[in-house]
Amino acid sequence: MADDVAAPAVTRCGFIALIGPTNAGKSTLINALVGSKVAIVSHKVQTTRSLLRGIAIEGRSQLIFIDTPGLFAPRRRLDRAMVTAAWGVTHDADLTCLVVDAKRGIEEETAQILDKLSGVGLPRILVLNKVDLVEKPSLLALAEQVNGRVRFEATFMVSALTGDGISDLRQWLAARVAEGPWHYPEDQLTDAPLRQLAAEITREQLYRRLHQELPYQSTVETEAWKELADGSVRVEQTIYVERESQRKIVLGKGGQGIKAIGAEARRELAAAIDQKVHLFLFVKVRAGWGDDPERYREMGLEFPGD
Repeated sequence: MADDVAAPAVTRCGFIALIGPTNAGKSTLINALVGSKVAIVSHKVQTTRSLLRGIAIEGRSQLIFIDTPGLFAPRRRLDRAMVTAAWGVTHDADLTCLVVDAKRGIEEETAQILDKLSGVGLPRILVLNKVDLVEKPSLLALAEQVNGRVRFEATFMVSALTGDGISDLRQWLAARVAEGPWHYPEDQLTDAPLRQLAAEITREQLYRRLHQELPYQSTVETEAWKELADGSVRVEQTIYVERESQRKIVLGKGGQGIKAIGAEARRELAAAIDQKVHLFLFVKVRAGWGDDPERYREMGLEFPGD
């Protein structure tokens, strides 16, 4: 008689798009869901530019969260590329999560998203974020109001900042995604290349320090990444701005601005890759970089025509 053989444990896997208006807390939410920092967070609007995947394991399920640029009325070429990318991912994902700032409620941007989302036939859920800032009766009224405009499979009330409700959301998603093999190794947290991750970390520090002074038209590129014999890594990055006056703002008096940005970025990058980092930052003027197709390819965006 043949020995009984245990059936292999069922695994599940799914792609989940996080969409919403600017500053709804999508990047903070994806970091909370993954349990580690994979997306940069800034008070500056439209900080997220490209699609970034954060990967979480919940039981036997692998959840692949796609952080998207905030949805807003595009004015510039870069704006159009970002919004197109964000909407495009909703058609490829297995599930779409609309993230709404519970304190701000249904503002104009959110209303426009709801109107467009009604035409997307894929499964969708509503995530009211920042609930720690709102009284419960107001939350319930907002949930009812949003669901009255577009029907969602489920509604979750969370605080990405404090972690409230994150576990319930992750468990629901783990049970909801389809059976199938995992797409990534168990210990992988993001599919972003190290060069991109390093650039995003520096860009976050740039915005965090200068968000009131530095215009949106700035970007960071990792020019060199070299593993050294002692196990450390040498990273060279260039911060590109559009005018000389912006370069001076980044450098700061006596170079103190760029020094502080570099120190914080180096610390965060070293913690992220668990290696000693030697970070060298340069600031250059590149007028009209927002109209250069090569810059879009580096960010994983399609270059929109005029």
